[in-house]
Formats: sequence, C-alpha cells, structure tokens
Amino acid sequence: MARTRRPSDGRMPLLEHLLELRKRFVLIGAGLLLGAIAGWILYEPLLVALQQPLERASELTGNDVTLNFTGPASALDLKVKAALFLAVFVSCPWWLYQVWAFITPGLNKREKYYAYGFVGASVPLFLGGAYMAWVVIPHAVQILTGFLPDNATNFTDAQMYLSLVMRLLLAFGLAFVSPVLLVGLNFAGLMSAKALLAGWRWAILVAFTFAAVMTPTPDALTMILVALPICLLYFAAAGVAVLHDKRVERRLAAAEI
Repeated sequence: MARTRRPSDGRMPLLEHLLELRKRFVLIGAGLLLGAIAGWILYEPLLVALQQPLERASELTGNDVTLNFTGPASALDLKVKAALFLAVFVSCPWWLYQVWAFITPGLNKREKYYAYGFVGASVPLFLGGAYMAWVVIPHAVQILTGFLPDNATNFTDAQMYLSLVMRLLLAFGLAFVSPVLLVGLNFAGLMSAKALLAGWRWAILVAFTFAAVMTPTPDALTMILVALPICLLYFAAAGVAVLHDKRVERRLAAAEI
C-alpha cells in the first residue's frame, strides 16, 4: 500500500498518524496475546509468588491469613486476570518499543536508533517500579493484618487481594517509565525542555500525590521513599531534554549559515 508523502518538516499527516496508531495497537495486542498464553501456562507459580506477602504477614503476626475464593467462577476469572497481568510484564520490551515508535515517527534514520536506548532504559525502570511496589506490599499487609486479635484467622478475598497487588505492580512500573515517555515527547518536538523545567513543582506534587494514593500504608516515610525516585527520574528526563534541545538548536544554527 502506498504511503502518504510526509511534509518537509517530517511531520505525519493526520490520516497517516491514525493509521500508524492502529498499526501500533494491533502490534501491542499481538504481543499481549502471546504473553497471555505464557501467563496462562505460568499461572500456578505466579499465584504462589503473589501469595508471599500474605505468608510473610502470617509468619510475623502469628495469625492465619489465607486466600478465599467466594464463587465457583472466581478461580477462573482470577486465572484470566493473572494471565493478562503477566502478559504486560512478559511483553513489556515489545509494547514499550511500539509506544516509542508511535511517539517519534518523524525522526531521521540516525535518531531512530534512540528507540533501542528508550527500550533499554524503560524495561529496567518498569521492572524497578514494580519491584518497589513488591517491597511495599508485604509491609502494608503486615501493618493491616497486625490489627487482628490473637489466634484469629483472616479469610482474604482472592479477587480483591490479587487484583490490588497486580494494580500496584503495574501502576508503580508505569510511574517509573513516565519520565522516559517525556523524553520521547521531547524528541518528537511535542514538549520542550523549558516546559519540563517550568513544570517541576507540578511534577513533585503529582509524584507525592501518586505515592500517597497508591501506598496502602499511612506512614509518611513510605510515601517519601516512593515519591523521591519518581521526582529524580523526572529531573533526569528534563536534563536529557535540555541536552537534546541544545543539540537541535546548534544543528538549526549550522543549517542557516
């Protein structure tokens, strides 16, 4: 199929942009489907891993904390959710690359190599954010189950608990990737380094609000420990954007000579 010719400034026409969006969604969906198949196969070890915070809390408090399936279809529903959850992690290099490829379609051949750097930075950040959530969850479960009376048994709803754990892991992973997405917007010419630096107060407010909402414990220390890395990543993204904008300015100045 013949592609619409792009304007001289490298920008994509609206129709081509929409076709590109559809293409990336299809590719992301295909990757998630393959990841979901792997998640379906690996459901049992995943379930064991997600139950570890409950087992640790049970050991520390001396109370029985167990998962409870409330309906005949709840186990199947949970298996489907767990498969989709694992699909996001298994296919994260693939869909992160597709996001970058959609944000920066107008880059020249040399700049497109930055896609590999984007994926190389995004994958460990995504997994690092998920790991931070994994560290916070046992602490939260321990605090919440610590209010149980002695020798009590807590029947935790499996759907509610595992959905909460999976949402936290994904939310923290995406929060850690967001500064890299800002770099992608800067490379695409959609956001300047000046705008990033001007919005630092809002970035800090959003980071601490996110930490306050997403951390299940009420202590301020956990909130600060979660928000600080997000703030540092934001300023690192702004620094990369400053260097990129200066390079673009030098290139444009050289072209005018």
